Amino acid sequence: MKSIHQFTVKNTQGEDVSLSSYKGKVVLIVNTASKCGFTPQLEDMEALYAEYKKQGLEILAFPSNDFNNQEPLEGEALAQFCVLEYKANYPIFDKIHVKGSKAHDLYKFLSEKKQNGKLSSIPKWNFHKYLVNKNGELVDFYYTITKPNSKKVKKAIERLLKE
Repeated sequence: MKSIHQFTVKNTQGEDVSLSSYKGKVVLIVNTASKCGFTPQLEDMEALYAEYKKQGLEILAFPSNDFNNQEPLEGEALAQFCVLEYKANYPIFDKIHVKGSKAHDLYKFLSEKKQNGKLSSIPKWNFHKYLVNKNGELVDFYYTITKPNSKKVKKAIERLLKE
């Protein structure tokens, strides 16, 4: 079965990052935007990251401009916004497409059951979340309205961290 570990993405400096570097980690992947009503979830993501990072959680933020042009920032400005405004310490990657024909291969994998073997869930808005186990396999997804540090998400992360 395929995993997220087969993909390479770009960081905000334009450098390639292999997601295989997250082998053995539980990963929460989130498409973000700086001008969205849900942008305060960046702070919730940081709280979650601070709570579980030492136990093996990684949060990967993928800014996207796919929903009402709510991500005007580019490159290093994306990371600076998240760090300065929301004290983000988790990795923030370069802006990508998360839906449609231009969707990044990672998001095609995450959103299509025929690729990930588990679930179909195309992001309908910013802050759609995908939970991935230590083997890089998709386990679950959460809609925008589910806060990253909700009881539901935390319980799922705790279960995966123990596996």
